[in-house]
Amino acid sequence: MIYNRTLYLVLILLVTISCKEKSKKQDVQSIKDEIAKVAKTYAEISIKEGGSWEGTEYIGDNFSFKNVDFLKAPDSLTDHSYFVRYEGPGWESNKVGYRLYFDWRNAIDIFGKKVDTMVLSKVGLDNYDSYHEEAPWGLDILKAGKSLGLGSYGRFDGEKNVEHFKELESRTVQIHNSETSSGITVNYYGWSALDQKIDLKCNLTIAPDSRITKATLTPSVESNGLSTGFVKFEGIELLKKEHENGWGYIATYGEQTLIPDNLGMVIFYKIEEVETLAESEFDHLIVFKPTALPITYSFAAAWEKEKNGIKTEAEFIAYIDEQLNLLNN
Repeated sequence: MIYNRTLYLVLILLVTISCKEKSKKQDVQSIKDEIAKVAKTYAEISIKEGGSWEGTEYIGDNFSFKNVDFLKAPDSLTDHSYFVRYEGPGWESNKVGYRLYFDWRNAIDIFGKKVDTMVLSKVGLDNYDSYHEEAPWGLDILKAGKSLGLGSYGRFDGEKNVEHFKELESRTVQIHNSETSSGITVNYYGWSALDQKIDLKCNLTIAPDSRITKATLTPSVESNGLSTGFVKFEGIELLKKEHENGWGYIATYGEQTLIPDNLGMVIFYKIEEVETLAESEFDHLIVFKPTALPITYSFAAAWEKEKNGIKTEAEFIAYIDEQLNLLNN
């Protein structure tokens, strides 16, 4: 379980009682800190309050952040709007954290963690700057650039371009936290790419003691080129493996971080759902067959500075081979 249920209930009771003696703001932060000590997964999205929109940027000197369970993206929201804390929703386990850029880029980035406690609620509180610098908890480690990052999705034109979400009517995100997992559900409405408009639903979840995010994509209609993948780096070999029982993976290992140091990235996929493996200008890709049925895959990052983590390529390959065997059994 994510929480020790008894401890969790006791903490809530203590906070309720202490409200008579302390400010509400102090109590809320106190309960967050205590839960972070026992939780093993967490997801959130946090928006800025106390400012105003000026074009596509949210401006304010006396802003604060507020966590919400559901958000419809404002029409003005784009990259570097400074409205959503660390630019989108985040989810984490006690091993690793991820975030999705909640704008046209839609890449998934990695928060490398040196600790086994929950950290996202304290990331980016100084208006986005801190998580790019190494801290006791870790930092943002992946240079996503113009790629999908790790495990995000777009539409591949069959040559070198992946369409992200530049033409979109609207998008929403719902946050989920339970005793068995945490994650997000993102709905995209009126996504225009490759001369076709579709809706797309994406579920992303992570479990305790796991690096793996499970992803499910549900398109409204059959569409060519729907893909997932991860950023490619010069000089890093692509590892591939398929199992006769139905699952495969693509992976890379090496100096793939901003520091730089060693990072392993992997995507597990159902062979029967895949049309081809390909490369775009910026990504290693898995291109799915056209379908209106749910598509399922998983992805994971393994950073060498993770607490009790994977520190060599041999250890990483052993880890992903083990996970592949579990999927196929």
